[in-house]
Amino acid sequence: MDARDERPGLWSDGPKRLSGNVFNGPTAFTTGDNSPLSIHHHTTPLSRFDAAADELARVVLAEWQKEAGYRRLLSPPPLPVRWQVTGRKVTGSLTGATAEGTRARFEPLPGLKQTTRESLDDLSNCGDLNALHEVYGGLASGRLLLIGLPAAGKTAAAVLLLLEALEYRASHLDVRERIPVPVLLGLDGWDPARESAVEWAAGRLSYKYTLFRGRKGRELACDLLEAGRIALFLDGLDEVTGRLRAAMVSALESAPCRLVLLSRRKEAVLTSKKARLSGALALEMPEVDPHDAAAYLLHNRSEPPPPAWRALTRRLLNEPDSVVARTLSRPLWITLLHDVYGDDDSVDELLDTVRFPHPLDIENHLLDHVVTAAYTPRHGYPHRHARHSPETAERTLRHLATRLSEEGTRELRWWYIPTWVASRPRAVLLAALVGLMFGALSGLAWWYSQREPLGAILLGLFAALGGAYTAGRLHEEFSERQPLPSAGWRDVFTRFSVTVGLLIWAVSAGGLWYGYRLQEDPIPIWLCGILTFVWGFAATLVSGSGYGIVAGTLLGFGSGSSFAALRKSDQPRVADTRSIGPRDVWRHHIGLRLLLGLTAGTAFMLWYIPVTAHAFGWGYATLAGLAVGSWTIFVPCLLRNLAIATALAAVQLSVKEGTPIRLMAFLEDARRRNLLRAVGPVYEFRHARLQDRLAR
Repeated sequence: MDARDERPGLWSDGPKRLSGNVFNGPTAFTTGDNSPLSIHHHTTPLSRFDAAADELARVVLAEWQKEAGYRRLLSPPPLPVRWQVTGRKVTGSLTGATAEGTRARFEPLPGLKQTTRESLDDLSNCGDLNALHEVYGGLASGRLLLIGLPAAGKTAAAVLLLLEALEYRASHLDVRERIPVPVLLGLDGWDPARESAVEWAAGRLSYKYTLFRGRKGRELACDLLEAGRIALFLDGLDEVTGRLRAAMVSALESAPCRLVLLSRRKEAVLTSKKARLSGALALEMPEVDPHDAAAYLLHNRSEPPPPAWRALTRRLLNEPDSVVARTLSRPLWITLLHDVYGDDDSVDELLDTVRFPHPLDIENHLLDHVVTAAYTPRHGYPHRHARHSPETAERTLRHLATRLSEEGTRELRWWYIPTWVASRPRAVLLAALVGLMFGALSGLAWWYSQREPLGAILLGLFAALGGAYTAGRLHEEFSERQPLPSAGWRDVFTRFSVTVGLLIWAVSAGGLWYGYRLQEDPIPIWLCGILTFVWGFAATLVSGSGYGIVAGTLLGFGSGSSFAALRKSDQPRVADTRSIGPRDVWRHHIGLRLLLGLTAGTAFMLWYIPVTAHAFGWGYATLAGLAVGSWTIFVPCLLRNLAIATALAAVQLSVKEGTPIRLMAFLEDARRRNLLRAVGPVYEFRHARLQDRLAR
């Protein structure tokens, strides 16, 4: 991004050039003071942008349909999305948001009318999801602020609005170039003083979606954002400090795309005293209507409802000032109540005002029982049957919540789990395994060639000790907290790295064939290709993001920091998240590292064994090749594999804390039970209150 993105003329008229191609410029309007204003109107979109937007829409839809299912936003039918124009002073006037055709940044989406004061009054009376989408798509400023109390359902509303916007885009294929693709991002990790909103959003998109990997991918993301082809749904404004919130809001002023910003009501009011998102329309999520809450709670219950449920809903409908009615005025507690209590459970115990005198008492009661209820078998809920007992599940989730709270974070990065326990036991185990195999193969190779038992024993012992020590040191050095390395085929085998590998392979094969062409028995060209394949493969890895796979092996020349200039400076550091779930990323990561390690070791053996056999015979060459090649396999597959380290750390945690041995499988199971949720490759607790309660 250059300085022009920060100039006041960002919305000026005239054609805009993106990556060597021209979009039609935005249509200019003039206010009373003759200042140029504009609407983003792109009538001749680039085919490259169309393909990228369609691919992004497909991936985002698949991602959030799956996640919405886990969050119980699809079945049972969710609580209605209710909203109203807030009377709190968190934004400017309605005129700045609706524009009435004069100060419009964005034209209405195809098929929707521009949002005006009059239409907003009508839509506000409806206050449902369809009306919210009409406001979002017809808002001239393109800035929408959703606020509400904690647990008011802001994120759920944003997810449902995102799905509604994607479905609307899919139903208008002929004009989809004028309908942006919504993406939901968290605001954590953004420093507006260091990067603009577009730069930060492009970085987050490259973090989540392989479509935007590498330098060209980030440029494509920036172009799509600047062209208004992506709409940003931004969550977590209330999770950052006050000064940073104000800086973020100020930086979002110049964002050239539609925005939907989510925040708790209190933080939104405090932020507005320092900075306001000009032209934004602030909508507030009101308390849940008792009739909507009762209908949700009685959905799929037996008919007539059990007496306990009838008593609860009667109190909810007839006594709006009661403790239980005040508690069940927010979606989180309604859904928790639905999850905790079954048809035959004594849900009417919550009506006891002596035991539950305040809403907080009911809230804590639900939080304390949600884990047990999720893992207790119940008729009609087949997903409740699991191998983990409620006690084990609660013990594990409490430990995880405590860890995250101590670290001051909401994100559970599975690749950080190895840092929670000592690395020495893992290093000793791997060192023993590597040393035993490496020493045995080295000793056998010496015995086969020299037939000296003592020499074979001594060499085997020396190789075992040296291999074990080196293996232990490599794993301990690798056990420090670090970014998740790339685990995508496209990341490792980039066009640049493959070109380098093919070039090295061709030069090596040609040079070998040329050197032996005058011999009495020259080497055939096909054999030269086999013998030099390893050098081309190694060059492919060290010239791209796969250099860590061969670092520390005989193929690792060029993988050190001194050769970093030879590699792309924009190589990704995060796993391929086209497989959205964290466990999918973990499994993909472990599988790719194992396969590439085996390929590198096998390629090395294909070179080493024939060359060595020419001088020492095939028996010795095979054993020696297995010994040296096994090291090339051990380093990426075992010693420098975060997925393996995570699996071994889970065993350590199981011994120490009583958590499940298959911790990744447990985390995914907790996600299916709506206790955890996934955001890209990381897990989070269903709600911050649940994490805080478990941590206590």
